[in-house]
Amino acid sequence: MAVRAVRGAVQLERDDAGHMSEQVEALLTAVLERNGLTADDLISIWFTATPDLHSDFPAVAARRLGIVDVPLICAQELDIEGAMPRVVRVLAHIETDRPRAAVTHVYLGAAAALRKDIAQ
Repeated sequence: MAVRAVRGAVQLERDDAGHMSEQVEALLTAVLERNGLTADDLISIWFTATPDLHSDFPAVAARRLGIVDVPLICAQELDIEGAMPRVVRVLAHIETDRPRAAVTHVYLGAAAALRKDIAQ
């Protein structure tokens, strides 16, 4: 079993705790489903949010999904002029038999523009 990292992002329509939870849950669910993972395959998850998001911690959504015994951390993205606003990013460390090239990174909605080089 190898340790791999999987990335993902979603752009929120607004800074609202309920909306953030809904969108981050959708992102995490897609990451798990597209990579054939369960919560037991997770080692840790890093969340980042752009500086314009203040309503809640993205990690709250993971706990609501039942990811309760995995270390989570939240951080703020760099405040870069011209960067896409209202974005939550995730970097999950996982245990998987998939080769690195077979890991599916997930960019939902408008956030797909962040990584045009990754086929969705």
